[in-house]
Amino acid sequence: MTVEDADAAEETVWQGKWIEVKRRGRWEYVARARGIKAAVIVALDGGDVLLVEQFRVPLGRVCLELPAGLIGDEQEGEHPMLAAERELEEETGYAATEWDDLGEYFSSPGMLGESFTLLRARGLTRVGEGGGVPGENITVYRVPLAGIAGFIAERRGLGIAVDSKLLMLLGGGILA
Repeated sequence: MTVEDADAAEETVWQGKWIEVKRRGRWEYVARARGIKAAVIVALDGGDVLLVEQFRVPLGRVCLELPAGLIGDEQEGEHPMLAAERELEEETGYAATEWDDLGEYFSSPGMLGESFTLLRARGLTRVGEGGGVPGENITVYRVPLAGIAGFIAERRGLGIAVDSKLLMLLGGGILA
């Protein structure tokens, strides 16, 4: 298969501390600067999942999400698991005893070069307040998986944005 622009030179149009705007042939896209990636955590405790809500400037509103954070933003070469452990505690106030690496995924491949490692956390213990670092103002929700569709619908009804990664929690129910 021949793909137009696949062999074109990549050009950095603009670079900030956290992102870069790039061009390759006819395509323009955004990538994380310095090879930074993200860790996204599905934190399960019995029949519950932990979700977080925080204001997202690009959306101009609050967004419901899985706990997540950057890998390697402060320490080059950071392992995804270490970043996930740090972010889970920082955002939710929980630590986990069991971790599973569920692989690397891409959330919007037509526009973003960013990938994220999806990790499942189990054996949760409350170890702190959560809420993120100062200024993040993260709200933590512990939601029964059996009621996840209703919870997401309720938040959307209030005008809360919903991260597309939450679709995996809805499973086949989204088609019903």
